[in-house]
Amino acid sequence: MLSNIRIVLVETFHPGNIGAVARAMKNMGLNQLWLVSPRAFPDDEATSRAAGAKDLLDQARCVDSLQEAIADCQLVIGTSARERTFNLPLMDAETAAKQVIQEAVSGEIAFVFGRETMGLNNAEMLTCNRHLFIDANPIYPVLNIAQAVQLVCYEIWKAAQAAQQPSFSTQEDAPYARHAEMALFYEHLERVLRRTSFIIPQHEGRVLDKLQRYFNRSRPEKTELGILRGILNAVEETLDREHPPQ
Repeated sequence: MLSNIRIVLVETFHPGNIGAVARAMKNMGLNQLWLVSPRAFPDDEATSRAAGAKDLLDQARCVDSLQEAIADCQLVIGTSARERTFNLPLMDAETAAKQVIQEAVSGEIAFVFGRETMGLNNAEMLTCNRHLFIDANPIYPVLNIAQAVQLVCYEIWKAAQAAQQPSFSTQEDAPYARHAEMALFYEHLERVLRRTSFIIPQHEGRVLDKLQRYFNRSRPEKTELGILRGILNAVEETLDREHPPQ
């Protein structure tokens, strides 16, 4: 289960934080570290702070975009120290860990952490299925990124240990669509909405963002996504018959 859970760091500024995160992960049995456009990596400070977790740094995946880091994931959880409004289901670390351990038997899961100074931006949170909020002292709720990762990984470790108990049931066949499949669906949906003039270029509003939030919250299964794509295909075929290309 733990091998299917990844920690994704977005545009980390201080390389020492990457090393500290690797150490926090190894303490709790996690080994998938993904880095989205870090400022400096590899780096001696990261290696120093990692202590005995240098192997996690050596096998860390560096990618250019968040989309690439989560493309094959069936569940993406964005973390934020601020209780902002994203219209996503809000979870604490304990609740998120329990759900993730149930689902990790059948697919890849990502916990996404943002920049040291500003966290994840709204566009990045829009790509997530869930919003993890780490409750802290409201007078000073800001955690260092390695501290935040340690808290989340600890809850994951606890949930994994509880999963070893005989009474624990796992979700073995959670046929959720992967992030890359959802991205293709959003492209298809936008194309059809524009062809049917549901979206008017002069007055687009935020309908696409709202639809993406809706589907990310509901998390369609693969078969459900297939039905939705089939509906869109039928609409396009009707449009082609009624308005054949010139």
